[in-house]
Parts: sequence; structure tokens; C-alpha cells
Amino acid sequence: MRKTEQPIKPTSWFRLGLIGIFLLSLGLRFWGLGRFNTLVFDEVYYAKFANNYLIGTKFFDGHPPLSKYLIAIGIWIGNQLPIGQDTTNSLAGSTLSTWSYRWLNAFTGSLIPLVISAIAFQLSQRRSYALIAGVLAALDGLFLVESRYALNNVYLVIFGLLGQWYLLLSLRSSKRLNFFLALSGVFFAASASIKWNGLWFLASVYLLWGIGWVFRLLNWLRRNSKGTEQIPSNALPTSPLYRLTQIHLLSFLLCFAAIPSFVYWLIWQPHLYLNPEFDFVEVQRQILSYHQRVGSGMNIHPYCSTWYSWIPMLRPVAYFYQVAESQNAPIPTGDSSLVLEPGRVVYDVHAIGNPFLWWFSSIAIIFLVWILLEHWKILPSLASAHAPRLSFLPPQDLWVVLFLFVSYAANLLPWVPVSRCIFLYHYMGSSVYALMGLAWLVDRWFRTREFRVIGIGVILICTLSFIFWLPIYLGLPLTPEEYNLRMWFRSWV
Repeated sequence: MRKTEQPIKPTSWFRLGLIGIFLLSLGLRFWGLGRFNTLVFDEVYYAKFANNYLIGTKFFDGHPPLSKYLIAIGIWIGNQLPIGQDTTNSLAGSTLSTWSYRWLNAFTGSLIPLVISAIAFQLSQRRSYALIAGVLAALDGLFLVESRYALNNVYLVIFGLLGQWYLLLSLRSSKRLNFFLALSGVFFAASASIKWNGLWFLASVYLLWGIGWVFRLLNWLRRNSKGTEQIPSNALPTSPLYRLTQIHLLSFLLCFAAIPSFVYWLIWQPHLYLNPEFDFVEVQRQILSYHQRVGSGMNIHPYCSTWYSWIPMLRPVAYFYQVAESQNAPIPTGDSSLVLEPGRVVYDVHAIGNPFLWWFSSIAIIFLVWILLEHWKILPSLASAHAPRLSFLPPQDLWVVLFLFVSYAANLLPWVPVSRCIFLYHYMGSSVYALMGLAWLVDRWFRTREFRVIGIGVILICTLSFIFWLPIYLGLPLTPEEYNLRMWFRSWV
């Protein structure tokens, strides 16, 4: 008798989907990684500073040192390998291959969609949501560009996300609660050790913790005023939030104050040993003074932007722009006097998000706010077993919505009072949660027959949008017509 074929288990499809997301991300980040044999954008700082550690040259940087350590490790490993040795330059202070100072960023960036999938799964326990979030993350252009050069934002984001992932693991695990919480604190410290704005990921934990205690206080007041029994934690739609408040105060402060502070101090020690001009406290003052001296406006940098312009993506950043005589001519790496005209080609690397993914994600955040406002009106009745429910939103999903919005706001609002020149890539932390908010909506649409076509349409449009703008993510040669076709707004140029 012929054996009947066994259906593939859901877990197998889930793993295959994650592998596919990773391979897509990996391939796009490593393809043509050494295409521009020069220092692109802020590689003029970070590649040089990283190499300074290797050659013993003293320097001052306006950011903590962890990203430069990592790039330096990548350079050291890259120099031991035969890969990419056909494109070398001495712009960072030593003869290095471009591959050597970029490959670790590319590999790290390839992991970000997987970490986003892991967070989505821990939030919802839904594989479909995790896969959709991972797919959309793999289709983002800004993360792709940032991953292909020796820059530091991918490290900031992945460490912040790992801190949140371990926090979510701790809220669903009773056996390794303190261990996961401690690891969470370590990764939050690592994020802040890339740039100070890595602290915004840690700030989201404090905000969620505070909101959880507000809910518990309201519940306690309601119980004492009406004589009703306290609602059990597993009946709350925000039960992980409730469990966050059950962490002992000393454990909370240890993991989210003491451990991050100690790890941050520890990370600085190699830098201070090699650069003894300032001690730990003084170097923090110097960094603060440096950022206070940075001005704003077009006279400081042509791609300065405001925090509110990030949401509709009004001002992306050109990381590399060179015009060549033809597609077969060498790619200029210095100042080029050529202008873009018929017959010539442009090599442009634009740090721009996937436009339609970006715009859809911004709309998704508006939906999340609306959902929270609707639920806020019925919060006083949550202590009742017969609390009213919105027909389209199961109570347990309120935790997902709350987590995403609080994390989004925690990464965006601190930029509101900042007066120095800031750039679109400072929005990367917030954009993760806007993207996850869109993925949450798409996942819900997929599970509803009436709205399934909308979910399919969103993913299809985001995919086509990614393919269309891919040449300016990868710096592929474009004719003047092809380049202008992708610059939809004057502020993008």
C-alpha cells in the first residue's frame, strides 16, 4: 500500500518561514557589500574610530564605545579571512577591505527581522503574527541601508529589542524569571552603550510598569469602594502587564537600574584604558557638552530633519551619491564634478524607509491610539466579570496594543525637545513598533474573511514598493529617468 503523505506541522511552517526571512535579509545585506570602496556617510567616523582601537590611536567620540568595539572585532576577523580582499583602501588609517568593516553590521542587521518575529510571538503567542512582522521588517529599506555600512544604529536597535524580548520571556516564565530579567537589563545597557538614545527602550519598561501599577491601584480602589472581589490577574486583558507589577521592587530595581548602570560602566573600561585623558564621569560630561554644541538647520547639515517629519518620512538622507560617465565606467569615490544628464548613471544610496510600509505603519499607530482610547472609556468596568467588549478586539489583545504604543511613544517623544540636528535614522526605534502595529492589524485581517483582501493588499503593495526602491537601497546604477522616478518629493533629494 502507498503511504499517505503526512501534513507539515504548523511549527515546521513557522520555522521554514523564519529561515526564509533570515536568508532573504542575509542575501540582501551581503550582496555587493564592497560595492563602494570608500567610507560611506558616518563610516568616516565609526570605521576610523574602530580601527583606532586596533592601532592604538587615541580619539574622542560623541557616543559611547560599544559599536566601535564591535566594528573593530569585525575588522580584525575580516582581516583574517580571504573574503573581500579585492577592494581595499586606507581611509580608516590602515589598509582595510571594505568587506572587513561592514560584514558584522550586515550580519547583525540580518537578525533584526528574526528578533522582531520573536517579540511578536511572545506578545501574542501567534505564529502568524510573528511571521507577518518578520516579513514586513525584512521589507524595510532604512534597516537594509543601515545594515550595509559600518554604522551604529542596527546595534542600538537589536540590543534594545533583545532587552524587551527577554523581559517578555520573563513575564511568561516562572522558572527563569530573575535570569531573564537580568539578561534584559544587560541588553538595555548594551543599547545605551551604542548611543544614549538606546535608553528609550529601557524607558518603555518603566512606563509599562507604571501603567500596570495604575491599573492595580484603580482595581484596589474599586474593590474597597464597592466591596467587590479583586479580579484575578488571568482575567485581565493585560495579564502580562499585571505580572510586570508582581516583580519584587528590589528585583525590578536590580535588573533595570543597578545592572544596566554597572554594565554601562563596565563597557566603558577598555575605551578609558586606551584613552585615559578623561575618567568615566568626565567623558560623560564631554559627550553631553558635545551634543549641546551641535546646532541645527540646513547650515549644519543639509539632511537635518524634525521629529514630526519622520512620521510621514519627509526628509530621508542620501548616504552616497556619485555620477559616472556610464554604467561601465569606474564608480567615482571622491568629489565628482559630473552632473546627472542623459547617458550618465547615478549611484545613490538613500537612507529611506520603504515608503508604503512606512506610511501604512504610521496609519497603524493611529489605529492603535484609537483602540486604546476606546478601551480607556471602559476601563472602570474591567473589575466586573461582565465588562463590555469591543466586538472586533478580543480583550487579551489590549496588552499587545498597549505594549506597541508605549514602546513607540517612549522611542519618539524624547526627541520632541531636542534642538540639535537630528536625522531620520533616529526614528528607527519607533518605526519598529509602528511596523509591528501594522503587522498586528494585517494578522487580524487575515483571520477575517471580509478583510483578508486588505491584508493581502498591504503585503503585496509593501513588497512591490520594496522592489521598486531597492536600487537606491543597494546603490545600483540608475539612469537619470530611473533616479527621478524614485524621488517622489523634492524633500527626498
